[in-house]
Amino acid sequence: MNHIEKLASIREQMKEKGVDAYIIPSSDPHISEYLPDRYKCIAWTSGFTGSAGTLVITADFAGLWTDSRYFVQAGEQLEGTGFELVKLQVQGKPEYATWLAKQLKEGDTVAFDGNLAAVAVAQAVQQELQPLGIHVNGHLDLLDPIWENRPALPLEKAYLLDEKTTGQSTASKIEAVKAKLKDKRVDNHLVSSLDDLAWLLNIRGNDVHCNPVVLGFFLIQADKNTLFIADGKLSNEEVASLNASGVQVEDYEKAFDAVKSISNGRILLDTKRTCFAFYDAVADGVEIVEETNPSTNLKTVKNGVEIEHTRNAMVKDGVALTKFFKWLEEEVGKGELTEISIAEKLQGFRAENDGFVDISFDTIAGYLEHGALPHYKATEESNATLKPEGLLLVDSGGQYKDGTTDITRVVSLGNIKAEEKTDYTLVLKGTIEGSQAIFPKGTRGYSIDAITRRPIWEQLRNYGHGTGHGVGFFLNVHEGPQVFNMAAIDILIEEGMITSIEPGLYREGQYGIRIENLVLSKAVESNYFGDFMDFETLTICYIATDLVDKTLLDEKHIDWLNRYNAWVFEKLSPKLDEEHAAWLKEKTLAI
Repeated sequence: MNHIEKLASIREQMKEKGVDAYIIPSSDPHISEYLPDRYKCIAWTSGFTGSAGTLVITADFAGLWTDSRYFVQAGEQLEGTGFELVKLQVQGKPEYATWLAKQLKEGDTVAFDGNLAAVAVAQAVQQELQPLGIHVNGHLDLLDPIWENRPALPLEKAYLLDEKTTGQSTASKIEAVKAKLKDKRVDNHLVSSLDDLAWLLNIRGNDVHCNPVVLGFFLIQADKNTLFIADGKLSNEEVASLNASGVQVEDYEKAFDAVKSISNGRILLDTKRTCFAFYDAVADGVEIVEETNPSTNLKTVKNGVEIEHTRNAMVKDGVALTKFFKWLEEEVGKGELTEISIAEKLQGFRAENDGFVDISFDTIAGYLEHGALPHYKATEESNATLKPEGLLLVDSGGQYKDGTTDITRVVSLGNIKAEEKTDYTLVLKGTIEGSQAIFPKGTRGYSIDAITRRPIWEQLRNYGHGTGHGVGFFLNVHEGPQVFNMAAIDILIEEGMITSIEPGLYREGQYGIRIENLVLSKAVESNYFGDFMDFETLTICYIATDLVDKTLLDEKHIDWLNRYNAWVFEKLSPKLDEEHAAWLKEKTLAI
């Protein structure tokens, strides 16, 4: 079936079942950002392949609600599918629920598959529609009956990490979570989110592209702890190791019944990281405590071992990037490079490093106007050939067994215009301002966002995405709970968090600029005025200076840039051969 036919089949089922609107979220039973093939429902239904969006289907309209990162991509991919792009005003907000409230009448029914909707999303729909007399059915799957040859769940093996790698044992992590549960007088806790499960049990896998996680649920109870995972994922020795850490292992499919069988007490469920199907299955006699997973807050603060490993991973990543940019500079004039081929070459350089497992997300290699698409991924249809002119944006990262990296650099391929230099310098200025920030303990991410944007705002420019996201330790490249964006999210910046700083500027149809480093938040000093913090930059890769307009920078920005590039050379040159070291020395000369 093509997308038009799939849409027609969904509408036929809606008519048969008395459903007036059907919602399809971009999610899975674990509320993942990046999905196993089986749960790529939006891509299968509409053709849109972005990582964030929601489809809403009525009898006479079908739309994709997504944010500004995907406006151009969605507009192209939805053409001829029967779906229209609806532009979100606020990233992540369920604005389609408000739209449905205006479109539907009392007595109508809205439905969705509760295995794919986070509790928070389901509640937002219910709160918007039920007071209007609109029925909400959260247990209807209209895709499985028509999805021929639907991919099965992945069967690749999982594996355990030792304490030398993680810095903390599984048993002690579980005890730390149980201490939090005890404080809240909670008897049961279901962990659905795959990165939380991976961190808690020191387990990794290959079930989701670019994210080293394994599908599973983890149920913590007063008298036992149970991992629900597909049979055969772990060896007998690994199961025994988990048993020794106080963890029983059961089949993945038994998780739902285990939650359903809890008959009393209290259960903690994270409404942003638990699907509605599990939430709705909790027995009436069990009180649900709706709070963030304790592991989410514990996981984001990296211990000393994780931090040292990450620093080591950054060196390896910097070596790969140095080799890549030197190769790119030498080859671009030959007319054989494309966005796809350079992404593959960069992955090859990373793969030469010890401990490399995978890329941490699909590489964004955006040449010219493609650089203006923040989450661009080249396809065979869009794949541009590089020429010795214009700007190239490369946003990429690696998964190493000793850390996760995420970095964006922009380089000139030749014939750069004054406006491009101005925009580049303003973005660099923002990156430096954010990186140099000194702030009181207790500061939230929106303050760092504003500090970073200030030099860009001063020139009446802006960018539509957030300034920074948390990054895991050999885990998801997007990790909560902290973010640096404009929303008033009440999450403190804590010592030991690793977060990106990545301002940008985008001119649709022309070019895009983003300069991204990862930073470690750390304590600076305590004095009469309080406790203060700052950032240590972790990313080790030169920042191009041939695009810089020095007249737009203050001395403190020039000093930071020169010190940073000198540090990059100092850290990487011992790991490079003479030819690469000489090339990098030229790139890191003071301006």
